Amino acid sequence: MIELVVVLRAEDAALDFLSVLSGAGAGPEGDAAGGEVRVLCCDTERWLTLPPGGTLAERLAPLAPEVRQADAPAVSPGPGKLAELLTGAVAGRSARVWTHSPADNRRERGRLGRDVAAADHGLPVRHAVGYSPYLQFVSDEERPLDRAGVTAKLDFVNRYCGPLLSTEASESVIYTARVPATERFFTIEGPREREGLFALLASLGEEAATVADPWEFESSVYERTRLDATTAWIAGHRLPGEGPLVEVGACEGALTVRLAAKGYRVAATEPNPLFRDRLAARVATGADSVRVHPDDLEGLAASPRLPGAAYLLIEMLYYGQRLDLLDTLPTDLVLLALEPAALAERVRPWLAGASGWEQVDETVLVAPTLETVCGGRAYLSKRGSTGIALRRTGDRD
Repeated sequence: MIELVVVLRAEDAALDFLSVLSGAGAGPEGDAAGGEVRVLCCDTERWLTLPPGGTLAERLAPLAPEVRQADAPAVSPGPGKLAELLTGAVAGRSARVWTHSPADNRRERGRLGRDVAAADHGLPVRHAVGYSPYLQFVSDEERPLDRAGVTAKLDFVNRYCGPLLSTEASESVIYTARVPATERFFTIEGPREREGLFALLASLGEEAATVADPWEFESSVYERTRLDATTAWIAGHRLPGEGPLVEVGACEGALTVRLAAKGYRVAATEPNPLFRDRLAARVATGADSVRVHPDDLEGLAASPRLPGAAYLLIEMLYYGQRLDLLDTLPTDLVLLALEPAALAERVRPWLAGASGWEQVDETVLVAPTLETVCGGRAYLSKRGSTGIALRRTGDRD
């Protein structure tokens, strides 16, 4: 059995896969320690063959010259190239692949983990949990390092990765949480789990829309409770006959369809084209009550062409949008919802200094909870959602 370790950068092999490099903790096939191990460093697309036997320091030695500066470019070669590199390396022999998790919070490592799993090479793949501070994983295999293993890992970092200990490059910096003493691994169960783990850590752009319903609005008890409570809260401020609602950042329409079912006319805006296409398909049967638009908040504020009885900013003010954009929206009522910490950090200081809006309501929509994601592969903290209603106090310009 050949162990093929596919990493973004050379130091990753020592940080997350030391037990594989050393042969410690035989896997489920019962393969013996000290067998053939090859490492693919994807930043250079170079294969390294680790010498059999010897001390752990001797096995790690070929990695040392491959450690590059923090700002050296490092990207996934993509599924096609990875399939070519992996099939060429094994030449028909029995092999197993080890690589990053698609949910590794270091984004390019997550992309590499996804691409390795998606590549057409026919080899079994195991993923390191790696660095994923927002998720707790249910792993399939755990390999605790003994003191000698931890010492070898730390010696490698201190001897060869010194600049990475002090760099300000967030993707490359090495600190305690990125040097696990127990290495944990799991096997992905199908494309949905693979793409779901990758999309779950995305915030904006096409990566977030890699898979339908990436944040599991349809299957999550927490999210369904939040959406139902939000719908009822909105109804307490505007009745269906009082004019259209403008929903900013409607995503795939989980709230939109609830509002339409209550008889509201909704202008649903979504700038992401993949989300917008799914939104349009979902509301097609209610075309008389829902109109879909490509605008984001900045566009709506710059060209205030969609008047509304209320503007809905529900769980979308997390991305640095300027709150003074609300001043030019063609409405006298804004209903916004965020997790409590975001309200405290962003909205309340702005509201205290704003002269054009007053808060007329505050409602807890859903309390914090812990919930599983991706079919139970991991779990995380859902931080709750609080809605506040803002009414304009002065005339619009």
